[in-house]
Amino acid sequence: MIEFRSVTKQFPDGTVAVDSFDLVIPPRKTTVLVGSSGCGKTTLLRMINRMIDPSSGSILIDGEDTGSLEPVKLRRRIGYVMQNSGLMPHRKVIDNVATVPILSGVPKKKARDDAMALLDTVGLDRSLALKYPRQLSGGQQQRVGVARGLAADPNILLMDEPFGAVDPIVRAELQQETIRLQDGLGKTVVFVTHDIDEAFLLGHQVVILQKGGHIAQVGTPAEILAHPANDFVASFVGADRGKRALRIQRVGDRDVVVDENGTPTGVLQP
Repeated sequence: MIEFRSVTKQFPDGTVAVDSFDLVIPPRKTTVLVGSSGCGKTTLLRMINRMIDPSSGSILIDGEDTGSLEPVKLRRRIGYVMQNSGLMPHRKVIDNVATVPILSGVPKKKARDDAMALLDTVGLDRSLALKYPRQLSGGQQQRVGVARGLAADPNILLMDEPFGAVDPIVRAELQQETIRLQDGLGKTVVFVTHDIDEAFLLGHQVVILQKGGHIAQVGTPAEILAHPANDFVASFVGADRGKRALRIQRVGDRDVVVDENGTPTGVLQP
């Protein structure tokens, strides 16, 4: 479990990115922090592994205050996946994945063997292991990034808008891959996005943020859709525009789902 207790982050220029933030992130579930640019979601994520330290307040992992832990050691036990994968361009795929285990003292051969198995886990062909990141597609690079994040078998996986730089088709594939991995591995995942549809797809718990890291609403996707906490949430999730008010329209022998404007959004499967 991850717990934020009255966490505030003020940067040297006076900007208050997060103001007195409280939240409990349950274990073995995916919690999505979602909001517009400047709402503090990435700052919150990076404070978990001390890439950024809070100005005040505390963050606890399983009851242990992260402020008392050595930052590098803390980061090596927490997986981190970022936008654009963040791979080291001069190192082959297998060595990118094996980096953290080797730094943590795992023998190189075992780390590379485990890295090879992780390529299977994230749906990559082992033939890619000896290629360099520049030789991969954007989607393949992101999968390598996920494999690297999982390499130390962390209990916690942080994902900072990891699919924002790929095209919609690849993004949809990576989202489904993330769901499959979570179902199989049961990590505590903290996922940052600005896309409410992605948040509702991936999140067991969704946290809608406003500027300054203020929580507008916390709940399951169904709870938020059924009962938006205020006008801001209703607008953010699209409830006030009828975006989520769907109905079924018969077209020939198929049922098509349309929004309030009659725009088709999907087809019901038998």
